[in-house]
Amino acid sequence: MITKRPNPNSKQHAARLTLDNKLSESVPSRTTLEALAVECASEPSPDNTFQYAFCLTKSAKADERRYAISILDNLVKEGYEHQVDCIYGAAIALYLNGKYAAAREKCEAILRAEPDQAPAVELHLACLDAIEEENAKNVEKVVIGGSAAIAGVGLALGIAGLLLGGSKR
Repeated sequence: MITKRPNPNSKQHAARLTLDNKLSESVPSRTTLEALAVECASEPSPDNTFQYAFCLTKSAKADERRYAISILDNLVKEGYEHQVDCIYGAAIALYLNGKYAAAREKCEAILRAEPDQAPAVELHLACLDAIEEENAKNVEKVVIGGSAAIAGVGLALGIAGLLLGGSKR
């Protein structure tokens, strides 16, 4: 089964392009992150923690996004009032970190509870497109690797044939 590249005209691909554009324009500044961190430390509350973590989900740094995921997951475990927003924020961070399947799972959890949640629908479609593209790239790697291996075996057999054929003289 050969996996083909995602259709650039598909709804999934369009959603991914739109989402990627939105996310590239919403990277928080260092000043914003520092201000939220100070507020979170000086006035600890679930809402301040959520605001800081949600802002971190769109950080330019992968380690900050991973930290945001852990904060948001803990808020969900603690029964924070805005659980869907926590799950969505974690899904955004996972998506930005290239963990498309995990992000898709979080979107699906949201959509089971709130099927009309437009941001989760958009992110879900973007994840599906990214997963499809990732799978196509992996298949290409296998095909290219397999072709190189076959060529290598053919070359080795050719050399062996020359060596064995040359010893008959």
